Amino acid sequence: MAGWRIEPDGLILHVRVTPKAGRDQIVGMREASDGKTHLAIKIAAPPEDGAANEALLRLIAKIAGLGRGSVTIVAGAQAREKRLKLAGDPVAVLAKFKALGIDA
Repeated sequence: MAGWRIEPDGLILHVRVTPKAGRDQIVGMREASDGKTHLAIKIAAPPEDGAANEALLRLIAKIAGLGRGSVTIVAGAQAREKRLKLAGDPVAVLAKFKALGIDA
């Protein structure tokens, strides 16, 4: 299973977040023991008061070349594994990730 799904109005991205890391960092695509693929991300912010989620959304928006409001959490807001919706042209968004060496 890919770590993303193309939809008519954007892209659904599967991520696994590690909060309280030394810095915000994209680790890369990883496969979990259940066979599902996700984008592993480290976030410096703690998982308190939504700080880690906000940092995650800002990081993904920056990488994808989207405004912060175009990236939302659609599942897993309180969990490490999340599904994000990136509104916009999915082909252009995937191209941004691939240009940075992230084969999302």
